[in-house]
Amino acid sequence: MKNFRPQQRPKKNTLVIGFKAISEALQSGKQLERIYLQSTRHGAAVDDIKKLAATFNVPINKVPVEKLNGFNISNHDGCVAVISKIQYQDLQQVISFIVEKGEVPLFLILDGVTDIRNIGGIARSAFCFGVNAIIIPDKGVGALNEDAITTSAGALEKLPVCRVNSLMKAVDELHLNGIKVFASEMKAAKKVFDIDLTEPCAIVMGGEEHGVFPALMKICDEQFQIPMPGDFESLNVSVAAGVILYEAMKQRNS
Repeated sequence: MKNFRPQQRPKKNTLVIGFKAISEALQSGKQLERIYLQSTRHGAAVDDIKKLAATFNVPINKVPVEKLNGFNISNHDGCVAVISKIQYQDLQQVISFIVEKGEVPLFLILDGVTDIRNIGGIARSAFCFGVNAIIIPDKGVGALNEDAITTSAGALEKLPVCRVNSLMKAVDELHLNGIKVFASEMKAAKKVFDIDLTEPCAIVMGGEEHGVFPALMKICDEQFQIPMPGDFESLNVSVAAGVILYEAMKQRNS
């Protein structure tokens, strides 16, 4: 059984409370980590928030009213948002910036990684080993909250993070920019050191439970594995990311 570690309750000054305030925050360009919506609420205000959230790639969690009451606030009206501590970047703008600087792009894509401690550890390795940016989906990923930032030793505040509404579309965008996409898969035929990581590329790391989503795996250019002599199922995703990114740095500096 995994050790349970309760997440910290967000501070009140990091919350946006109520439909109107959240709508105004989104339209003014304020970046939100996620929106908590009371599961029993319906109507025009709910529809408007959902449309805005989709436009700005902000995930919505449908929750019981007890969850909202747990924020220790009043007059939430069934909707509370948490202000993001991360300033999310546009993927194409990041690609263009890297290329204009004359650097060879190296991206990391997280598909279904939900454990915030793993995300923090991955970000720390990514920053240390020269990753240009991390790409995450707006759904199905752990919140980049204060716990994740602390675990990353602050790397998440220094490393560009691109939040997209579809990893499939993100891969298409990378391909259009001449960036290959490689997926980590424990049953792949090729080894990580058989992959040319010196060229413009992005590496996909799958979630702790199910790995890389099959449809996403299908559109990747190649798959690779980390060879291990021991008879054990797999490495923790954070450790695996560190191994792979070290190999990328070694290839690029040899």
